[in-house]
Amino acid sequence: MQKVFLDTNIILDFLDDKRPHHEDALKLIALLATHDWQIVISEDMMSTIFYIRKNPKQVLAFYQYVLFHWNVVPYGLDLMKEAVERSLKNNLDLEDMLQCLCAKKEGCAIVVTEDQKFVDCGIDVMDYERCLNEIR
Repeated sequence: MQKVFLDTNIILDFLDDKRPHHEDALKLIALLATHDWQIVISEDMMSTIFYIRKNPKQVLAFYQYVLFHWNVVPYGLDLMKEAVERSLKNNLDLEDMLQCLCAKKEGCAIVVTEDQKFVDCGIDVMDYERCLNEIR
């Protein structure tokens, strides 16, 4: 089973039908499920998304599913130290670096994001269009 890491913006797209990529997120998550991919997110995303989305019942119901069907993983202190060091040294986005290193640590084949400036840490980064085309 291959693993895919979903960036925070993908989950927000999935939960919010007013976001421009909502339909893409629905298609992506359905495609990943039907092709037996293991979806990975970081545990910090859960509190971030809960805070951003102002519909607690919707988010909590979604998390009930996620906690039993997806892989929710921690960063850990060593990964956080490495992300901070790399971000400082190379003037990179800390959130992206944390997520990319986490995906790498978890053995993910790809990271899916709509962030055009997502960091490179040695894992293939795809947007919706590319991911949907390549997984089919």
